[in-house]
Amino acid sequence: MRLCYNPAMSTLNPIIELVLASQSPQRSELLKLIGKPFHVEPANIDENKQKTELPHSYAKRLALSKALKVAYNHQNGSIVIGADTIVVQNDNVVGKPASNEEACQMLMKLRGNTHQVVTAVAIHYSKSGNISQELCETNVRMRNMTEEEVADYISTGDSLDKAGAYAIQNVKFQPAMPLGGCLANVIGLPLCHITRALRQNNIHVDNDIAEKCQDHIGYDCPVYTSILGS
Repeated sequence: MRLCYNPAMSTLNPIIELVLASQSPQRSELLKLIGKPFHVEPANIDENKQKTELPHSYAKRLALSKALKVAYNHQNGSIVIGADTIVVQNDNVVGKPASNEEACQMLMKLRGNTHQVVTAVAIHYSKSGNISQELCETNVRMRNMTEEEVADYISTGDSLDKAGAYAIQNVKFQPAMPLGGCLANVIGLPLCHITRALRQNNIHVDNDIAEKCQDHIGYDCPVYTSILGS
């Protein structure tokens, strides 16, 4: 599958091909805010966790594997972004549910408690051969929803393709709130981390990216200055 996004006004050098190695519509919507043309090319890798693999290492491996697999198919000048988002509770990875029953079990374990959402990003620059890696972690507090609320949410089908069986941006369900961290990370793509990595590799991103992100997701981010200023 190859989907294209090409804003009418873009400052991206036309010789650069930007590729998002993910089929997530949430990631595509966030990446559009950068204002540069890109297309979507899912990597379709094996996402099984290795037995002794720690959560952060697991997310970083998958993000890098996605970027490298897609980058293999592109010529010099391409920039491939791979990302992987995981939910971590008590140092254990909570994956995507395989059924409604599993989704219910996940949400009941998460409810009323704090967990972490971790997104690893890997960016491959084919022209230089450089690889940027970023890791963003946000503490998330799940509200103490009722069993009926959980059942109603699961019946919508929204939980089946989500890590932890929920979408934090679901306005009707409103499952959780970030505790002072990056909300875009919880949705699936920490834009300020990507911006930092691109700038470090001489790729221009407009200075208003943080404001665009906050307007898009309706969130007053307390951490963007520390990320973009580092």
